[in-house]
Amino acid sequence: MEIVTQKNPKRNAGPPKKSLSPWAMARRKFAKNKLAMTSLFFLVIVGILSFLAPYITTADVSRINIGQMGLEPSKEHWLGTDKAGRDVFTRLLYGGRISLLVGLSCTFFVIFLGTLIGSIAGYFGGAVDNLLMRFTDLILNFPFLVIVIVINAILFGRVSGLWVLIAVISFLYWGGIARIVRSKILSEKENEYITAAISIGCTPAKVIIKHLLPNVLSTIIVQATITFATMIVIESALSYLGFGVPQETPSWGNMLNSANEPDVLQFKYWIWMPPALMITITILSINFIGEGLKDAFNPKSRR
Repeated sequence: MEIVTQKNPKRNAGPPKKSLSPWAMARRKFAKNKLAMTSLFFLVIVGILSFLAPYITTADVSRINIGQMGLEPSKEHWLGTDKAGRDVFTRLLYGGRISLLVGLSCTFFVIFLGTLIGSIAGYFGGAVDNLLMRFTDLILNFPFLVIVIVINAILFGRVSGLWVLIAVISFLYWGGIARIVRSKILSEKENEYITAAISIGCTPAKVIIKHLLPNVLSTIIVQATITFATMIVIESALSYLGFGVPQETPSWGNMLNSANEPDVLQFKYWIWMPPALMITITILSINFIGEGLKDAFNPKSRR
């Protein structure tokens, strides 16, 4: 009599696959987004070249050379010279340092203030929430351009104009982030694990930092990329209008400001086109990275 034995499929199966964490899944989805990865690579290259500018070029970034005003691109000057005889390529690298520094610094302070105030308002609620949100509404209603002009006029020559600009922008732009973080905290604190953490004696600071903020961190990261692009636009616009970074400090906005003449715009494209392209491509890259992060953290996205 022939005995037929059946193989147990569970015995021959390999070790069970470990399920990926949400952060690991987000990293994998982001890495598959070619446009976002290309934008990230471009942004890293721009940052490295800008902050290594003193080692890349030896040309004087501010020295006026009357004999070399408005020269076309050549082997000696890759992107030509501006109307003051300064090398455009050198100023483009040094200008990237200032524009990226302002963007990163403002983004850090805006995200920090917005997250701090939004998380406190959302967690405590009640009178604390009302007080902080009314203060947030007051900040959002300030006329931004008027305040920048007034503060620059008052503090001109007394303190560094660059850090005044960073402080003013940061103080006036955290309100939107605070509202977003508050709404996320309000919905997240209703979960049972928050009630359990409170019941075992966790302090409000510990609940916010260890339990609430990690669960809204993906939203904060996406908002940070959007804010970063916005800060570069604001710095460039204010510098172009003459109310941003001091004129003696090279930035992409100041380069556009110095090229704001009819003959330069019509016949000397090499003076204004490089900073204009860098601003445009950098902002597009940051926006593409933000869209990639948004899709990566979205569990319903299949991209």
